[in-house]
Amino acid sequence: MTPGQSNLGRRIVLASGNAGKLAELTALLAPLDMTLVAQGELGVPDAEEPWPSFVENAIAKARHASRRTGLPALADDSGLCVAALDGAPGVLSARYSAAAGGAPGDAANNARLLAMLADRDDRRAFFHCALVMLRHADDPRPLIAEGSWHGRIAEATRGAGGFGYDPLFLPDGEDLTAAELPAARKNALSHRGRALARLVERLRAEPAAG
Repeated sequence: MTPGQSNLGRRIVLASGNAGKLAELTALLAPLDMTLVAQGELGVPDAEEPWPSFVENAIAKARHASRRTGLPALADDSGLCVAALDGAPGVLSARYSAAAGGAPGDAANNARLLAMLADRDDRRAFFHCALVMLRHADDPRPLIAEGSWHGRIAEATRGAGGFGYDPLFLPDGEDLTAAELPAARKNALSHRGRALARLVERLRAEPAAG
């Protein structure tokens, strides 16, 4: 990208194979002239995510996708942090059940979380999202934006919308779980929506290449 060229109006590879994330981010980016393409559509395999923080994993995923495709890349690393579990499942949120030898997938992850909280009174939790945008694979100045969404864990799953732990997450100030909220309402409140709003501010403020 040459100096002064806009970051907007470009084809961006999304460093994720998660259909739910692609749908949410596509909706959140709809007002901008940006086209997200899932890395799987471009033949890019998932990157390793060995790091203990959301930001480190997001950077690793974005560099991997950008290097494989030659495109700017957007990566999201996010998860659920539960107070009574010392912040778990955290960066292992998508693999919470499988990491303990159980079945993979959202339903198994939710079941394990409920089992881990069965005798706990403190059900406070928050979602956290780290978004990283790379202009190119060797970008020395990744654009990083983070957002959190606080609430508590319900006693049982409710709702058919969203993905991941949404059926168990009761946001502060809401009577509905994240899976019961209308999509537009969820996107306005969520950790991902907040992180993306901050990232858009960065994109508009830093139009030149890194």
